[in-house]
Amino acid sequence: MSETDTTELGLDLPAVHDAEVEISAILGRATMDMAQILKLGRGAIIELDSTQNDPVGLFAQDTLIAYGEITVVEETLAVRVTEMVKGRPR
Repeated sequence: MSETDTTELGLDLPAVHDAEVEISAILGRATMDMAQILKLGRGAIIELDSTQNDPVGLFAQDTLIAYGEITVVEETLAVRVTEMVKGRPR
């Protein structure tokens, strides 16, 4: 959201625009017992609870804010936002 967008929503808070927020993209989750974890090594594959085409969850400070799809930008992984979570400003 741009500074203009927040002003239009009545959120004229310039100090907030400089605050840094950690964003995480979660591909999926897995549950393993400790014995399995201790056996992990280089090349181990951990199967997640999602499929190749499932959306990626985007979290800000551990709060789900959007869904997206994995893409590559100049050899770096990125996420293209496809849906904002309801109840959040767009």
